Amino acid sequence: MKIVKFSVFLLLLITSNTIYAELNVFACEPEWASLMKELTGEHGKVFSATTAFQDPHRIEARPSLIAKMRRADVVVCSGSELEVGWLPLLLRSSGNRKVQTNQPGYIEASQLVERLGIPQNIDRSMGDVHAAGNPHVHLDPRRLTQIAKIIGERLSKIDPDNAVQYQVKTSDFISRIEKKIKGWQTLASLLKNTKAVVHHKDWKYLFDWLGIKQVATLEPKPGIPPSPGHLASLKKQMQTEPADFILRAAYQDDNASIWLEKQTGIKAIELPFTVGGSDNATDLFTLMDDTINQLLAALKS
Repeated sequence: MKIVKFSVFLLLLITSNTIYAELNVFACEPEWASLMKELTGEHGKVFSATTAFQDPHRIEARPSLIAKMRRADVVVCSGSELEVGWLPLLLRSSGNRKVQTNQPGYIEASQLVERLGIPQNIDRSMGDVHAAGNPHVHLDPRRLTQIAKIIGERLSKIDPDNAVQYQVKTSDFISRIEKKIKGWQTLASLLKNTKAVVHHKDWKYLFDWLGIKQVATLEPKPGIPPSPGHLASLKKQMQTEPADFILRAAYQDDNASIWLEKQTGIKAIELPFTVGGSDNATDLFTLMDDTINQLLAALKS
């Protein structure tokens, strides 16, 4: 009987250690959830606070998110003020010291690489402008390799017992994405110097990488919904200087882009923007596959 009790105790001990060994990862957006799954493997339990069909600028700090934040060992977000309306409240309400902004468990991905779109001057009349620069760095896979390397090193410090595994996972991810970058660049060479109208300035890093030119936005100012007067001016602009496509993210309303498509004949397409934004975009690799394929298909049509 004592042997049976000891065996049960040993089993419970092993199980509890396994659960404890998992890092609880709170990712603000699906792209960072996908990256953290790559880097932590079986040692991570990853939660995404948002989906591809939600505007990450405007999320409610729900009690369920506070509960997730309270249990987190690592928080990974885009940063650069993208989540300023809800993330600070989650951090304060959680009382979790491990993931506060001055702790190793708090990571802003955009702060780990060179940022684009940092305004020289800023005031309220400019709309929803990010003073720290454009936060959507995940759409440049070259930056993703830099971010993965730094996060991999951070994970090894947070959880030194599994440092070797994090190093292996990180090296494997970087190796695979660097090989894909060459193929993507060759495939997307036809996109260089094409022109795009965008709903919001979500695509700055993708455009910088592939050489696509943004010529107009459906929003008159960042975060301000398209107005009839602004759309009319875009219609006039496209009649003299047409773009090659009109782009919107999966979470954005399609009315303005479809209206402009009907008025001008310029193809309007919905890109996934992040992991889960289309049936094909199931991870960071297929996200880029689907994005480039859709752009090329629109160009050919």
